[in-house]
Amino acid sequence: MAQVKPTLAKGTRDFSPAEMEKRNHIFDTLRAIFRKYGYNEIQTPSFENLTTLTGKYGEEGDRLIFKILNSGDYLAKASEVLLSEKNSLKLIPQISEKALRYDLTVPFARYVVMHQNDITLPFKRFQIQPVWRADRPQRGRYREFYQCDVDVVGSPSLLNEAEFVLIYHEALRALGLSDFTIKINNRKILSGIAEVIGKPELIVDMTVAIDKLDKIGLEGVNKELLDRGFTDHDLTVLEPIILLAGTNVEKLDALKTVLASSAVGLDGVTELEEVFAYISALDTTGEVLARSVEVDITLARGLNYYTGCIFEVKTNEVQMGSIGGGGRYDDLTGMFGLKNLTGVGVSFGADRIYDVLEELGLFPEKSAASTQVLISNFEKNLEMHTLPLVHRLRAQGIAAEMYPEPSKLKKQMSYANGKGIPFVWLVGEEEVKTNTIAVKDMHTGEQVILDEVAAIEKIRSSISLG
Repeated sequence: MAQVKPTLAKGTRDFSPAEMEKRNHIFDTLRAIFRKYGYNEIQTPSFENLTTLTGKYGEEGDRLIFKILNSGDYLAKASEVLLSEKNSLKLIPQISEKALRYDLTVPFARYVVMHQNDITLPFKRFQIQPVWRADRPQRGRYREFYQCDVDVVGSPSLLNEAEFVLIYHEALRALGLSDFTIKINNRKILSGIAEVIGKPELIVDMTVAIDKLDKIGLEGVNKELLDRGFTDHDLTVLEPIILLAGTNVEKLDALKTVLASSAVGLDGVTELEEVFAYISALDTTGEVLARSVEVDITLARGLNYYTGCIFEVKTNEVQMGSIGGGGRYDDLTGMFGLKNLTGVGVSFGADRIYDVLEELGLFPEKSAASTQVLISNFEKNLEMHTLPLVHRLRAQGIAAEMYPEPSKLKKQMSYANGKGIPFVWLVGEEEVKTNTIAVKDMHTGEQVILDEVAAIEKIRSSISLG
């Protein structure tokens, strides 16, 4: 058999031990903050029934779902007509019943419906798992990536939205970021704008187009709006709204005038004002609203299921797309038969956050090694003396390992250096006779002779300082 050169599928990555240490730093930081706000963790399968996912993300989102071919002869029951027509859109339901999850929100809605008799409402959950999208890979955009979602269902209170702003602010600050923007808008405001310009039936087309402002600019947005059925007059009315400037208060005041004839639009403005009032009460320093939150009327979040407040987070320290986003979805569970259950949630883009922290050098300065102590292995007859040392270290919560076979010191030191192990315990015949340990600090090169109690205390001290 010819050898095949190993390659990675485009848009995917391997993660080394050092990279996993950094990724787990992100996950652990987020988990701690989610739990502090009263959220509990769940997990759902990597793939769902295709019918569960389709129709939830809009036309563009549906195209990016990774479909899984049915097992066995998946073409056996396929329509000969569709096969001859090469009509893949109609053929897919016949050859694919499952798909990799596109996000964590729709699977969560499915989970809530299936477990509605087992959960207590409001149900607050977080979920940290990979998702897959058949997108074009580029910097900061992958086909397989982790999302860190935090959602609450069963509560209409806008206090939830305010707390998500605080969760974003606290989490990103805890990860070391200092300059970021939490953008906020409300889909009701966007519906109001569509009403004001006389095109309420084109609300989805409008939001999909203006959501691309950062990517394609105003000219590109206008062209797409014209292609989607809007007129030059509509664009004249829409442009000053899209380009609305000023403080958050000034923007909201301006919107009250623009949306005076739209009840739903004014509801959206009122909701944002209430969210800001909650944030002010929770953050007595005033720092969050003053430094981090921005009303952005162009923010649309092109997913069809959002119905109220929507969020997007961007760092201003690195050129990068959004590192988080979310919003309220008033009846997502209704798609699965459970009506009138409101929900709201946000997501952290762990892979993009990783890239940002890496570029800014914000990961903690600590060894990627889990092992704190490597115990030497010079001779076979000494193994029975040194193995109990390994056990006693582990019993005290210190990560330890013994080099697996008798080898020269140089080889063992090279192993310790390669794994970033901070200490090596050298135990030869002389140390066995004197019941001592030669403790070598791999960072400083210092080597001292200690008894076991002192040697363990030296390791403990190092761990606590680290």
